[in-house]
Amino acid sequence: MDQVPISTHLNLKNFGSLCITVELTGVCLKSDVPAAATSWTLVRMQTRRIRMLSSFFVLTVGFFLDMGVCTAVQSEMRITTIKQEPYAMSKGSQLEGFCMDLLSEVAKKLGFKFKVQLVKDASYGRQDENGIWSGMIGEVVRGEADLAIAPLTLTAAREKAVGMTTPFMQTGISILLRKDISEGTGLFDFLSPFAAETWVVILIAYLGTAACIYIVARLSPCEWSQPQSEQNRFSLLHSLWYTAGALTLQGAGPHPKALSGRVICCSWWLFTIVLLAYYFSNLSSSKTSESTHLTVKGFKDLANQDTIEYGCLTGSSTLAFFKNSNNPVYRTIYEHMERTKSLVSSMDEGVRRAKEGNFAFIGESVSLDLAVARHCELVRAHEVVGMRGYSIAATLGSPIIKNLSVAILQLSEAGELAYLRSKWWASSCIADKAKSSALQPHSLKGMFLLLSLGLGLGALLAVLELISKSRRSAAEQRKSCCTVLTEELSLRLRTSNANKPQANVDKDKEKEKALIF
Repeated sequence: MDQVPISTHLNLKNFGSLCITVELTGVCLKSDVPAAATSWTLVRMQTRRIRMLSSFFVLTVGFFLDMGVCTAVQSEMRITTIKQEPYAMSKGSQLEGFCMDLLSEVAKKLGFKFKVQLVKDASYGRQDENGIWSGMIGEVVRGEADLAIAPLTLTAAREKAVGMTTPFMQTGISILLRKDISEGTGLFDFLSPFAAETWVVILIAYLGTAACIYIVARLSPCEWSQPQSEQNRFSLLHSLWYTAGALTLQGAGPHPKALSGRVICCSWWLFTIVLLAYYFSNLSSSKTSESTHLTVKGFKDLANQDTIEYGCLTGSSTLAFFKNSNNPVYRTIYEHMERTKSLVSSMDEGVRRAKEGNFAFIGESVSLDLAVARHCELVRAHEVVGMRGYSIAATLGSPIIKNLSVAILQLSEAGELAYLRSKWWASSCIADKAKSSALQPHSLKGMFLLLSLGLGLGALLAVLELISKSRRSAAEQRKSCCTVLTEELSLRLRTSNANKPQANVDKDKEKEKALIF
């Protein structure tokens, strides 16, 4: 009996990225029976064995694939990024920021480890005349990095060189300006430092102080010693005039002679000084931080003026947008930037020049929103053009691109991307806005408390002065102190008596004139 070798190759279809090839070799025995019949029987038997083995193998491989044993993702991914707030910032020896949090969330979903490195030339990626890419795009193209995660704008040129995922953030192109580039002011802007409630409380304090001066000037015997024969210098109108003069730092005589009146006046003077300091300080702040209506509302206004200089980031997709656009306005802006050499080398430089004034920085709206959140004197124009997205870059044709896109969509649907945006774009201008807003009455409660204490102390001193005089008079007249005090109060608080001395004086003058003639 002879031996006949039989070799069979079985190719199975791909499971993900795993291709399975099975090679089975059998040996058949040759007998004295007819060769054709023997060969056919052995082939059928061998075929059954192959089918059984292949079925078992396929089920086993499918089971392990479902369990996640087989994966096409590398054990450790090389990530390249660039330092830019708030996407990637140094924190000791580590990096933190929006992109770092996004990378951690994506790595958890896909189950890979990563190692982050900063791009060597500190640029995003630009293609030169020879077709060579620089920056993070260049590192991915050359295989120096597996992924590039940063605010990389999704463009057609980059899509040809590397694989780009679904955008994790939408942005556009807008303008960053100082807030003092404004138009128009209100008719009653001089009242803006204080809220309406504060003005009402100040008016009440003014009237109350004038009333206290008027009453104390009548009660105090040091201020008005002889009510029967002397005229009181502090009438109600004069008290109002005196208080208003002190409020404007002008002064209006005569001044009080009694200690009680001087205490009230000193309290009012101190209140006035602090109040005016608050007013002028807040007026200056409100004038500096106001103006939501910009003279430059959009790119058309920017292109039609020559007063404000403007520019964008060198080698950025923003510059490419204006360069490749057929819109006359955008072409005018590009030609102006090229002619005046007003391009900036970094985002920080653009923000700095915008803060200095007379410069408009053109850039990604998301980055400009961050600058507005960090620098309260800046504002972004409402117009946004050229909407595009930020994406993660990977090697062209890499199978991980689809997995990354799915993970980004899942994070977006779960609200994680919105949470990261609110976390890293939180504004630091809340306190500054409160300072420059109209002052409420509770902000000045210390001043009003001090004034109230002064008015109360002055009134108390006036009463004590009157009681002291009443006791002396009661001892001289041999009357009770209460009786004399009641007579004094009745005499001093009657307004009709206050005018009698002056009327008597006028009558005496008329008699003298009559005698002369």
